[in-house]
Amino acid sequence: MKRHFRELSVAAALALVLLGLAVVAPAFFQPQPLLSLLTREAPTLVVACGMALIIIAREIDISVGSQFAICSVAAGLLAAKGVSLPLVFLSSIALGGGMGALNGWLVAGLRLPSIVVTLATMVTLRQGLNMARQGEFVNLPDGVQWFGLSQVAGQWSLVTAAFALLVLMAFTTKHLAAGRFVYAVGTDAEAARLAGIRPQMVTFSTFVLLGALTGLAAMMNIVQSPQVQPASGGGLELKVIAAVVVGGVAISGGRGNLWGMFVGLLLLACIAPALTHLHIEAYWEKAIQGAIILLAVMADGLRSRKQKV
Repeated sequence: MKRHFRELSVAAALALVLLGLAVVAPAFFQPQPLLSLLTREAPTLVVACGMALIIIAREIDISVGSQFAICSVAAGLLAAKGVSLPLVFLSSIALGGGMGALNGWLVAGLRLPSIVVTLATMVTLRQGLNMARQGEFVNLPDGVQWFGLSQVAGQWSLVTAAFALLVLMAFTTKHLAAGRFVYAVGTDAEAARLAGIRPQMVTFSTFVLLGALTGLAAMMNIVQSPQVQPASGGGLELKVIAAVVVGGVAISGGRGNLWGMFVGLLLLACIAPALTHLHIEAYWEKAIQGAIILLAVMADGLRSRKQKV
């Protein structure tokens, strides 16, 4: 019970928010609004799975929003030129993996601080995209939106794919050696090295994986609209980091699980509808996300201090 106190606390908070919505906005629980909410959050869940591994490995990547935007625009341009949808998917994932590899090389290869590296790549990638597109949208051809399926079938496809990925990665991190290596490196990189693990390779691999998942999430996002916005992905890094840390993943690395992250994401996803029904301005959402990150970091700091005493 004590070991999973954070996750249980977040689940209790989520239950309270849902109870409040049941009272003030019972229409929120209609099947279609719920499905629409889950569909919008499906790409975020995919990115959050990768971010959880990055933070467990005691690193951070705040460039995912910019990577997301570039992958979205690139995928949209390929689709507009008539490239087949499966090839567009693979291209977006490869592009995201390439940007993740750049971050991983700078962090793991050159031993640079990940916060500095990803801050630099975040700004560089975003400004480069802005200069290239000048805010121009990409119009997608017929057959891309919802994979050419009906809207409901497309929505269920996205939600199912995101949840299947969560289950797969949760199983991998708990039961397979590759997942345990990430925890070992995040707990103590030197001890992991002495145990025969290559910490730099693990760190590099987690950045590549996060980039690839960001490319996948970008594809899951563009099929929901007939156009691609160059400004897409704005604030994505804040949301996924908030979901990860509030879900019990220690910002100091080495602790946490993906199921806690999932509950944290659901809690954050309910904030916007709650604010809307309470007639509170939408810009408070990001302020609340920032406050959640701060509280989670403070909680981790207090826990670490108690363990040392």
